Parts: sequence; C-alpha cells; structure tokens
Amino acid sequence: MKLPLLPRHINRIAADAEFCFACNKEVSCFTSCCRELELSLTPYDVMRLKNALDMHSHDFLDTYVIIEQDEDDIFPRCYLTMVDDGQASCVFVDQNGCTVYQDRPGACRTYPLGRAARRLSDGSVEEFFVLLKEDHCKGFAETPRQNAINYSSQQGLEPYNRMNDALASLLQCQQVRQGGRLTSEQEKIFILALYDLDAFREKLREGHPDFAVLPDTDLEDLADDEKLLLYAIEWLKRSFFPDTTPEKTC
Repeated sequence: MKLPLLPRHINRIAADAEFCFACNKEVSCFTSCCRELELSLTPYDVMRLKNALDMHSHDFLDTYVIIEQDEDDIFPRCYLTMVDDGQASCVFVDQNGCTVYQDRPGACRTYPLGRAARRLSDGSVEEFFVLLKEDHCKGFAETPRQNAINYSSQQGLEPYNRMNDALASLLQCQQVRQGGRLTSEQEKIFILALYDLDAFREKLREGHPDFAVLPDTDLEDLADDEKLLLYAIEWLKRSFFPDTTPEKTC
C-alpha cells in the first residue's frame, strides 16, 4: 500500500512503537483539541451519540450535524456542529471536559493517533497508524508510555474500528474505486440508511417501496442498532451496486 506524503507533524508508526502521552484535567491544554476543529462523524459515532442523548436519529441530525457533499467526494460527509463562541468549541465540551465521554466519537478516542484501513481481496483488513504530534498538545510531555495497540484498547476503540471496517466494504467497493458516482437521490438514501437509523428502521417496517427488505431478513433482529447498521451497509451495497458480491467487494 503506497502511502501519501504526510505533514511534518504526522509520522507513521508501527503498531507496537512506544510513545509518551496522556490527557486529563491536569494537562495545561485540556480541551484545547475540542475547539477550532472539523469533527467528521461516522455512522457508528452518530448511533452512539443519539442513543446516549436518548434522541431519535432524525432529531440528532437536525440538531447536531452538518451534512456536506463536496463535488470531489463520492459520498456525503457528516460533521458535528460547533458552538459559535469565538473558539468554534465542540457542542459537547464544558469546563469539566467532554459531557458525552463514554460515547464520544472515534476520532476523539483515537487522538493523537490516526488509523487507516483498507479491505484486501481476501476480505481481511490492512491497517496502519500515524502519530499526530501537534505543537499545542502538551500531553506528549506526560510520562505514561503507550503504543497504538494498548492505547486503542484503553480508549475503547474496538467496536468503532470494527464498524468502520465494515463500512469500508461499501466506501471502498470495486464500483466506487472504478469511479462510480451517486445520484442526488442516492445521496439522500445514503444518509438516511447509515446516519438516520431510526427512520431507516421505520421505512423497513412500513414496507416503503424504496426500502425493500433483503431476503431472509428477520425485522425483529433489526431492533438492535448495531445489527441494523451492519444491515444498512449491506443493503446499500446491494441497492447501489447490485453486481457487488462478497468476492467483488474490494
């Protein structure tokens, strides 16, 4: 896998390479990284947050999410709204830190690491890590020694990575890599199925003609949001790219 050139403060590291880092209220830059940022949200991020806030997914999107479609991107992107306080602060941060810490987005959990993954032809996932060592972050002066594997485990990233790797089977499928594009209607369906899970479930249960249930599907199983999200990924692959088979996913 050929890697792009990285900015000077971003370095690729081995999974077991050690680095010093810690973040807590005693670190002088505490919550600085929660300001002046564009925080991209994955479908799993939105699922965790809307459930933590006990909100319907449509209401969560309407309240906290900005949806953008860049002409250079195949798929729409979702970003967390920021507070207009002169610092573009995260809407979920206060003087004590993150108010949704147990369900914070994967990007927040990963920092200062970055993780990239791609699906190989045999269905396995290849991953690599980078370390973002930004000047403003004082966490690197702390003494705990970490590596990418144990730090990811400490931050509870396993389900986030697992769901994002599943999503890669759609975002990196063969038809997409060959230049496939979505129609404007498909872009709306993409957002609804992956990010507006409660509305997607309702469409399936209502028998909406544009949301035909896949064969051998037990709708009762889809009461579980994680199962529904995995189902939505497969449903979109078959709906948008009907020639996709498990062998042709990557």
